[in-house]
Amino acid sequence: MTIVAAMFAAALSVKILSPAADSFVSGSTMLRAQVEPVDAAAIVSFFVDGRPVCRVASPPYECEWDAGRAIAEHRIRVVAASAEASETRAVATISTKGIAVTESVDVDLVEVTVTVTDGGSKYVMGLPQRAFRVYEDGRSQAITHFSSENVALDLVLAVDISGSMRESMPKMKSAVKEFLTAVSATDRVTLLGFNDTIFPLARKSTDPVQRVKAVERLASWGDTALYDVIVTGINLLGRETGRKAMVVFTDGEDMGSHTSLADVERRLEASGVTLYVIGEGRALKIEALRERMDRLARSTGGRAIVTEKIDDLRGAFAELLDELSHQYLLGYTPTNTAHDGTLRQLKVDVEGRHRIRAREAYRAPSPRK
Repeated sequence: MTIVAAMFAAALSVKILSPAADSFVSGSTMLRAQVEPVDAAAIVSFFVDGRPVCRVASPPYECEWDAGRAIAEHRIRVVAASAEASETRAVATISTKGIAVTESVDVDLVEVTVTVTDGGSKYVMGLPQRAFRVYEDGRSQAITHFSSENVALDLVLAVDISGSMRESMPKMKSAVKEFLTAVSATDRVTLLGFNDTIFPLARKSTDPVQRVKAVERLASWGDTALYDVIVTGINLLGRETGRKAMVVFTDGEDMGSHTSLADVERRLEASGVTLYVIGEGRALKIEALRERMDRLARSTGGRAIVTEKIDDLRGAFAELLDELSHQYLLGYTPTNTAHDGTLRQLKVDVEGRHRIRAREAYRAPSPRK
């Protein structure tokens, strides 16, 4: 080996940026790696469960992989080989987590959660199925599934516990407990704490007592991995049919995620999850963050709420709980049956002078292999 090659061999390293170790993955997943030094000429190969997925010859070292519908354990291995010294390699390996029970779903069924108001703050319930129209890319679709009363909810609540939350933690815990106690016992709730790491504290719980006890495990430290926790929530909600929502509380901008904003947008498009974001404190001072949170949430049919101080958090949670208790769930099988991974525009209309909030688009399943 030449001196140059020996120096390269000593310096070359690779790190898996996405997905994070011990995370939950399903569906379209971005595999991403980083090679050091950044100017090294390297060829990066991605393997999942021992099978090659892709080979990338130049930065950015990333590729898309379909993890499937089930949230299963996977072993991801990345090999970086020097393009200058063929015997020089660096290897990184992580494992993702699985969930023991996963329900089968109809991947061709498109579900849309719809919120209807009178144009103000009053929710409108009791509308019949015939009052609704759904359009995909401008084409009318036949509604085959309709629910308007006691629609079961699968909810993920993600709470920012980064270091900046230390002083606000007691009031935040109190507001979260009140919210979780008020959520119907028929609804399944997953509680996540997040800073630069994500902590599942209660999974799909229908027990209000268990939910509240989990809140006591929240402790403040670290940075904010906002994008990572949204993707984790999407994966935990999975693809089973029914109403799925995620509420994220944060007081700051993303500082520690391996996931990019583009990854989050794509996963939301493919998930059917309605996203709600509550921003407080520092989040108010960052205009770009406020706009980003609002755009992400509204694209799913949800919304973003900003509170000036932690004392307002209880009211924000109560506002979202009221909305989650007054929603319709529509379902249809699209006339466009192609599994082509394209983004399709959605529009929901309702009879009368009402205002509607629903997801704006969805991403079709990827091509079958």
